[in-house]
Amino acid sequence: MRGNWVIVGILLLLLLMSAGVAWYVWRELGDIEIGLHGWIALTIGAVLTLKLGMLLMWLVYYSHHKGYDDEAGHD
Repeated sequence: MRGNWVIVGILLLLLLMSAGVAWYVWRELGDIEIGLHGWIALTIGAVLTLKLGMLLMWLVYYSHHKGYDDEAGHD
């Protein structure tokens, strides 16, 4: 049980550190303007990333419900 708390603590520390770096970068780049092509690329990238995530999660659920996961790892 103690090992689980150590893992959770490490993960929370990593989350806080990454949030701190993101905040620092956001503050440093605050005066930079993004042009129309930048916004288009950012939007397309975000939409495709979300669609890829949804597709992969759908494949996980599909595989689980069809029973393909049951066959894996059994020699």
